Amino acid sequence: MQLPTIIDIEASGFGRGSYPVEVGFVATDGALFCGLIRPEPDWLHWDDGAEALHGISRALLQRHGKPARWMAEQLNTRLRGQVVFCDGWGHDYTWLARLYDAVELRMSFRLDDLRKLLNEDEAQRWKGVTEAVRSRQQLTRHRASSDARVLQLALGEVKNAATA
Repeated sequence: MQLPTIIDIEASGFGRGSYPVEVGFVATDGALFCGLIRPEPDWLHWDDGAEALHGISRALLQRHGKPARWMAEQLNTRLRGQVVFCDGWGHDYTWLARLYDAVELRMSFRLDDLRKLLNEDEAQRWKGVTEAVRSRQQLTRHRASSDARVLQLALGEVKNAATA
């Protein structure tokens, strides 16, 4: 089974006013893409709890983040025409919409929920397999491309176990 492209987004927090601070994905061939996003002037929401989870400060974004337009254009170029999967569709779609709305562009790809790829048995094993993969990868922080890689590897393990 060829594994799909998986995207992950780190954000300024949850809820109204939150926005993407980092977007990363792992492509079907395993290639990684990741980038920090400099907040737009009206992107003011900040949650210290989210920062503690991903380790990305507002100061780091101001210094090293790419403009929102650059990120939206990169995603459109790299993901054009694909169905891209994520594990937090409700949040991820909202954050991508915020990114694209800010720069008045439309997404050239479709975002879908990773859980749609799992049957009932696979869905029951999903959390445990994902935690095992994260542990083997020795990841302590949530960062977008490494989280996307964990999700893609876990999907491969869940699917391979089903066919074994």
